[in-house]
Amino acid sequence: MYDFEIIDQLQKIDEDIDRKQLKYHSKRVLVSKEFTFDAAHHLHCYEGKCKNLHGHTYKVVFGISGFTDDRGLTIDFNDIKNIWKEKIEIHLDHRYLNKTLPLMNTTAENIVVWIYEKMAEALHKKNLGNDARIEFVRLFETPTSYAEARREWMEIE
Repeated sequence: MYDFEIIDQLQKIDEDIDRKQLKYHSKRVLVSKEFTFDAAHHLHCYEGKCKNLHGHTYKVVFGISGFTDDRGLTIDFNDIKNIWKEKIEIHLDHRYLNKTLPLMNTTAENIVVWIYEKMAEALHKKNLGNDARIEFVRLFETPTSYAEARREWMEIE
């Protein structure tokens, strides 16, 4: 049997908990957020059905790491969502990727690097002061097939 407690009073900042207690540790932590978008594309120099115009419901997974701020947050999930909406999704959702992305073959491998670069640039400009950095982007083209870009691979010249 579970022992349930009914809370009759919420914990209050500066009364029940000191602001200095909000940050529990000084470790790097990874947070992740997922998004989906629908888009059409076709592949060049490819012999198979993907050479024809077709569409996908893509899923993008971001892994972003950083140190926690005084509130205990690495990055607000809303900040990730705003970057996605304002800087990345506008080029992808319900678009013909061959036209809206830079000239490239619109493979999952190429698109995931472009998404990584856009998020990395936006995080750099945001300058959160907690050494926030993108660790990986995973782009699912189907529920069982994805391409991934990782920081350690992207920083190798």
